[in-house]
Amino acid sequence: MIRLLPFAAVLLSGTLASVRAQDASWPRFRGADFDDHSPDSGLLKVWPEGGPDRLWLFDEAGLGYAGFSVADGKLFTMGARDAVTCLIALDAGTGEELWATEVSALYRNDWGDGPRSTPTVDGDRVYALSGRGELICAKTSDGEELWSVNLEKDFGGGVPGWGYCESVLVDGDQVVCTPGGRQGAVLALDKMTGEKRWQSDELKDGAQYASLLPIEVAGKRQYVQLFQKTLAGVSAADGSLLWSSDWGGRVAVIPTPIFHDGSVYIASGYGVGCKRVEIGAAAAKDAWQNDVMVNHHGGVVLIDGHLYGHSDNGGWKCQNFATGEELWADRGVGKGAVHYADGMLYCLSESDGTVALVEASTEGWKEKSRFQLSPQTELRKPKGKIWVHPVVVGGRLYLRDQELIYCYDVKG
Repeated sequence: MIRLLPFAAVLLSGTLASVRAQDASWPRFRGADFDDHSPDSGLLKVWPEGGPDRLWLFDEAGLGYAGFSVADGKLFTMGARDAVTCLIALDAGTGEELWATEVSALYRNDWGDGPRSTPTVDGDRVYALSGRGELICAKTSDGEELWSVNLEKDFGGGVPGWGYCESVLVDGDQVVCTPGGRQGAVLALDKMTGEKRWQSDELKDGAQYASLLPIEVAGKRQYVQLFQKTLAGVSAADGSLLWSSDWGGRVAVIPTPIFHDGSVYIASGYGVGCKRVEIGAAAAKDAWQNDVMVNHHGGVVLIDGHLYGHSDNGGWKCQNFATGEELWADRGVGKGAVHYADGMLYCLSESDGTVALVEASTEGWKEKSRFQLSPQTELRKPKGKIWVHPVVVGGRLYLRDQELIYCYDVKG
């Protein structure tokens, strides 16, 4: 009996981990509530020396910076295999590949080839956008393609310099995305058929890299998108332009906007900064603008009225949402991406793959643990870094470095 106990404990641990993976849900980039807050609780507040236990490593994800969606025990991502962009499904519990579906030819560009878009799951369907603008709808069960459209060829879109990157929005019975261009910057399709519902022809900005954000203002649903020179809201019903606010973006604007308490917060890198915009039913007014948070592409999270993220001028920061005031700054683990789970920030260094577990506090950088990803890929060198945002769901931490996907146990 004594000899059997360790095996039984391992078996039970594996069974519980499998159950957590089956129950976990993270249907899109930044999660179901668009806030990058994990739904998990009861997570480790300190990791073992050397980091949390790694449960599995998948080494055939292909080139790219696509993130993760997780639903019904499956993890969905995208990757470039040879010269083809693929939508890939793994068993979230074991890391075993379940299927892969070709989406389009590869969009080649500087800073590493491969897709940057995260798939979006809705029920038994998954939606994926390639860098070339090919949007497909596939079955989550086996990857069978149900329909596809091309944002450039079919809707007059213009492929941005680093390719289409957004995680498309599924809202009600429509799927919404950003082709950009003179035919209309924002597009809604029937999610079941791919047929066009509307295109916002009053808004003609070129596509950038942020994802659409759905909000409710004065009882009306609208979609918010950040372009290089414009922050705008369009009607969810017909795509008509409700309001816009000027923005001084340079080169690329990437972080997805945040909505809270009647206001939209945006941030951009390349020396631009951030601002909060108060939104009315058909108007918008700047509340404040400054350079406290010059966030390139690692994202910002809002927790209890305070924003956390990395700024190109000063490192990791905490900023007051209402006033824009900086509360603290710390170099931390260097520039990178952030995710929030159970009171803690998961901060990932883009340069060396260091992952830090930091208490979300307005009093300063309170680091509890750190470890470094290993192994790391050689395929991103000399250009490209570890840019995929962390995701914690079902007691597991998912990370990626190009073709390598890592799964760690952070439930303990």
